Amino acid sequence: MKAVTYQTFGPAADVLSIQELPDTPPGPGGVTVALAYSGVNPSDVKARAGARPGITKPPFPVIVPHSDGSGVISAVGPGVPGSRVGQRVWIWNGQWGRAFGTAATQITLPSEQAVHLPDTVALQTGAVLGIPGLTASHTVFSGGPVSGKTLLVHGGAGTVGFLAVQLAKWGGAKVLATASPRNFERVKKAGADAVLDYTAPDLPAQILDANQGRPVGRIVDVEFGQNVETNVAVIAESGRINAYGSAQNMTPTLPFYPLMFKSVTLEMVLVYLLPADLRNQAIANLHHALADGALNCPIQKVYSMEECSAAHRAVEAGNRTGAVLLETK
Repeated sequence: MKAVTYQTFGPAADVLSIQELPDTPPGPGGVTVALAYSGVNPSDVKARAGARPGITKPPFPVIVPHSDGSGVISAVGPGVPGSRVGQRVWIWNGQWGRAFGTAATQITLPSEQAVHLPDTVALQTGAVLGIPGLTASHTVFSGGPVSGKTLLVHGGAGTVGFLAVQLAKWGGAKVLATASPRNFERVKKAGADAVLDYTAPDLPAQILDANQGRPVGRIVDVEFGQNVETNVAVIAESGRINAYGSAQNMTPTLPFYPLMFKSVTLEMVLVYLLPADLRNQAIANLHHALADGALNCPIQKVYSMEECSAAHRAVEAGNRTGAVLLETK
């Protein structure tokens, strides 16, 4: 198979290269997927750069990056129904804990990690459903239904936040979001009832005003450390904060008593480690929203495998209005 690989940490242009690797046949319970697209996520870029805390060298001699992707099952191992051959699928955790991810013409992995992609959903969309889609779905719904509740999405213009806004609106919530002013209209079109400047010095007051003076019941947060004081000020009693990132402040001070005396539930979300029941529920919600036409997964640009380093740089640069993909066919 043809694959993008790296063997050492470093800048994308220095360490990524194209290699021919042996095909891996599926073992018991496994499938091989002929990949069409590979999703490039910030976590993939950080892993290649060696930016994960406590990791000083690559965990495998040769790594094929990326955990998200989509394609068609081309072979199945013992114990997997032959009827799955030819099935369109999307991939989760393609490279999590494994050497070979989705930046290749094919991937072999456990069959449950190749999820049937509904016929009405494009393969490009399928390549966004792994990390961004599951993170958005879980952070919105892990506390239960959101109908009739107010949900605040910090970072509503980001890939996860944009999907979270749409899912929360589909679920029946009143949706508030923070974003840069240049993205206000895009986030409003995604379904936000109000969009607020995340840099505003009076952001907590603006959030409460947008909710008629009432605190909010749910918060989805991409920058927990930066937003913790705001969250404490606006979260309702027995509210829930689902945090999936804190890159700008990775060692925040937790205001324990203000959160405790509101009986707030704080969930740190790492989508790679979702238990099977929670992952299956997140998948079901994604598929239902897609079937209802309520979820748009924008794509910023599709690169070739030979342009993988440029794709990584695009993700590193930030300020995207959609996902970055590799075409791997």
